[in-house]
Amino acid sequence: MKRRILVAEDNLFLGEIIQKELEALKYDVTIASNGLEAVKMATSDLPDFIIMDLTMPGLDGFEAAAAVRGNPKTQAIPLLAVTALLEPEIRRKSLASGFDGCIVKPFTAWELDVAIKKILTARAK
Repeated sequence: MKRRILVAEDNLFLGEIIQKELEALKYDVTIASNGLEAVKMATSDLPDFIIMDLTMPGLDGFEAAAAVRGNPKTQAIPLLAVTALLEPEIRRKSLASGFDGCIVKPFTAWELDVAIKKILTARAK
């Protein structure tokens, strides 16, 4: 059974690239174009994993993660932050906000797959 991944990315082109890379890795992928849409889709679809950009208009990744973690229906869904921001403080802030991990753009499909598997393995223990 394919794992269902929700990708929250406001850059349509980048979202499509991530979707194609994940589908090539045999994941079932849906895309949310902003944080609010991601929270709504997480609540209604209950994906197995969420990959979320941190800088989105309206509800940013930090706020969306807090909403996911604050909802009993979605609080256990693993969250991976993706960001183009290189400051070490961003990684610390993402983990403190409820993300299970953080990777910096640009990343390869292999790096993304490793990050997903690392989080899923850690959560299985």
